Amino acid sequence: MDVGIRFSESAFKHKITMADIRWAFDNVLYDEQLYEGDEDTDIGSKHLLIGFDRNANHLEILYNVIDEETIRVFHAMKCRDCFLPLINDIRSNLWQQI
Repeated sequence: MDVGIRFSESAFKHKITMADIRWAFDNVLYDEQLYEGDEDTDIGSKHLLIGFDRNANHLEILYNVIDEETIRVFHAMKCRDCFLPLINDIRSNLWQQI
């Protein structure tokens, strides 16, 4: 990802390091918008990213798109089981295309 990443304090609540969060952005398995955003309230769009940390563990990361060049990570933790099917759906679609 070629944008600037800002971090809220809450991004580190679960003891995930800045280096591992950046690594996950470079090793993305899933990245989708969850919420479009609202110009009236200045809340940017929310996205869910699932990627690998430096030890190949799955991380779930939530972030806002601030502008075309900047995002703000506000949540990062070991990926919960409820999100893993999103990765499996992508993998099965890829295998069907081969």
